[in-house]
Amino acid sequence: MPIQPGDTIPSVKLMQATVEGPREVDTGELFRGKTAVLFGVPGAFTPTCSAKHLPGFAEHAQALRDKGVDLIACMAVNDAFVLAAWAQDQGIGEEIVMLADGSATFTRAMGLEMDLGPRGMGVRSQRFALIARDGVVSYLGVEAAGSFEASRAETVLAKL
Repeated sequence: MPIQPGDTIPSVKLMQATVEGPREVDTGELFRGKTAVLFGVPGAFTPTCSAKHLPGFAEHAQALRDKGVDLIACMAVNDAFVLAAWAQDQGIGEEIVMLADGSATFTRAMGLEMDLGPRGMGVRSQRFALIARDGVVSYLGVEAAGSFEASRAETVLAKL
């Protein structure tokens, strides 16, 4: 069953893509004491992720911060080097933390995995966005296949 509003984000070790290289982070610590927005994408460099999802959060980063968001994080089932390259390609600076869930451990712990093996992509994250306060989910928007509404930056902004 997927994570739900009222649930605590699971504590899992992920790799954060930084300009200095990959850095291990614990999700329990990362989200503790913060108002955070986390959005998950099926994959770096994929069409909707690159054209709409990540750019939307970059465009609205200041508006999210103005509404009290301390942390904006993007998560994908890719490695930290791919996420670093994607962030560079997209012109993403320090405003969005790029989290690599290379083995889908975090994605599975949240119950948000999907199997794209038949399409040659393996296990990936469903497209989603959530708001968490001190690690507790207050909003979760998971997209139906082919949709892009519940996890858009504008939708998240309206939920704060």
